[in-house]
Amino acid sequence: MSPKKETQKSGRTTTAAKERSSGFTDEELAAMKERARELKAERRRGQAGEADAESDVLAKIAEMPEPDRSMAERIHALIKANAPALSAKTWYGMPAYARDGKVVCFFQSAAKFRSRYATFGFTDQARLDDGVMWPTYFALKELTAEVEARIAELVKKAVG
Repeated sequence: MSPKKETQKSGRTTTAAKERSSGFTDEELAAMKERARELKAERRRGQAGEADAESDVLAKIAEMPEPDRSMAERIHALIKANAPALSAKTWYGMPAYARDGKVVCFFQSAAKFRSRYATFGFTDQARLDDGVMWPTYFALKELTAEVEARIAELVKKAVG
């Protein structure tokens, strides 16, 4: 093979290898792009945009397939009732709830990253510290009265 052909071939291989090794799935890349759009929208709105942010959350929930939509609607209601100090906002395309602009907790649809269960999670802004190790993400297959009570308890503690 001539040196010219080897160079051309290695160039194609390198490009393909770079594309495969980006480290992010298509869903993760889409979430990052969505976060960039959210940040731009937040800057345009300023502090007066809380009502718009909540309507964005409700729109994201409405887009979710069942049973995630029903869980997200119920979790939204639980958070509004048990932690009114938290404001709704989107975060990487997910419903999230923040205090002073910093996300405390969020709901992630199972469909978002093709997972077998939805997730309810807390960031390091949540005041859930319990010893040297504690859970911050919870898998959700369905919301029972017991699960809803536990979520309400955790959210209250998180904003404590």
